[in-house]
Amino acid sequence: MKVLCINGSPHIKNGCVYRALEEMVKVFESEGVEAEIVTVGNKPIRGCIACGSCYKTGKCVFDDEVNEIAKKFEEADGLVIGSPVYYASANGTLISLLDRLFYSTHFDKRMKVGASVVSCRRGGNTATFDELNKYFTITQMPIASSQYWNMVHGFTREDVEKDLEGLQTMRTLAKNMVFLMKSIELGKKTYGLPEKELHQSTSFMDKR
Repeated sequence: MKVLCINGSPHIKNGCVYRALEEMVKVFESEGVEAEIVTVGNKPIRGCIACGSCYKTGKCVFDDEVNEIAKKFEEADGLVIGSPVYYASANGTLISLLDRLFYSTHFDKRMKVGASVVSCRRGGNTATFDELNKYFTITQMPIASSQYWNMVHGFTREDVEKDLEGLQTMRTLAKNMVFLMKSIELGKKTYGLPEKELHQSTSFMDKR
């Protein structure tokens, strides 16, 4: 089994988000799950321009990290999205990547397990947490939960080391993700995926 962890912080290994993801990776590896952390917060990733090219080619028209991560996402059984809090929101670079990643990839994401992780000095964490979870709930991805909302507190990596509850929350989250992924894999083998209906699209316009 594989888990892809996306680090939306511009800080790589010395950052708070990376430290939180590291704690999860330790658990994944101890459970025999392959895990990879990809840092995108320090990349020049632009937003979606709604060109529709991906419907013809199956990939984003901007051939950057989005298309590279798309391949890893398709192969993964779980996806962890980590972000620092900027003005009670996720890193703008990360949001640009996620918008394009989820919109331009047309492979079936159903039953891939998702989890979002946020880091903040003080506040804005739950708003960012909710924002990231919406990428999962619109694509039929079950969300893994933990003993508390998935967050760590601190201004530096050293601060996060002192957030014992936050690090424990990350470990619990990783354990729950592994259990969900294994249970879903067993369920798919036993029962198959739920029947998929033809998508109905409703626009809120009176066309009479």
